[in-house]
Amino acid sequence: MDIRVMTSDDGNGVVDVYQRGLQSGHASFQEKAGHWSDWDRGHLDICRLVACDVDGRICGWAGLSGVSGRCVYQGVAEISVYVDPDFHGRGVGSMLLSSLIAQSEQHGFWSLEAGIFPENQASITLHQKHGFEIVGRKRGLGKMSYGPMAGQWRDVMLLQRRSEIVGIE
Repeated sequence: MDIRVMTSDDGNGVVDVYQRGLQSGHASFQEKAGHWSDWDRGHLDICRLVACDVDGRICGWAGLSGVSGRCVYQGVAEISVYVDPDFHGRGVGSMLLSSLIAQSEQHGFWSLEAGIFPENQASITLHQKHGFEIVGRKRGLGKMSYGPMAGQWRDVMLLQRRSEIVGIE
């Protein structure tokens, strides 16, 4: 498995993995991945990674989104990590998350946040393995519009990881 910086040429593969992840119904309130331009607008220009198999096929990606335009939050980002279901259980998510954390710290981020459905225990466990802590639960944050949980209000677990190397105590 190769982890490398994402390029715009990876756009179709990234969106495909995203869509496959959304089909589980436990990854996001969003139903459709949209187009590369949608993904590109929704993520920061830095700390974009893809995982590729030996044939060069994109089997996962990770990226950051800003949480606020206010300058006090410039070192805080929300993370996204998606792995093609065909590659679950092979350590792809762990490699992506580890690399994303390292890159984010190189860019001065001191706090990473994740919002995860409580039913997605595999993702919660992955994040905790990499130093994220559950800091809260937003109850009934949004209503599902698709899949087997359509019409149901969903909770979201809030996880946070504070950098250990940016001088934060």
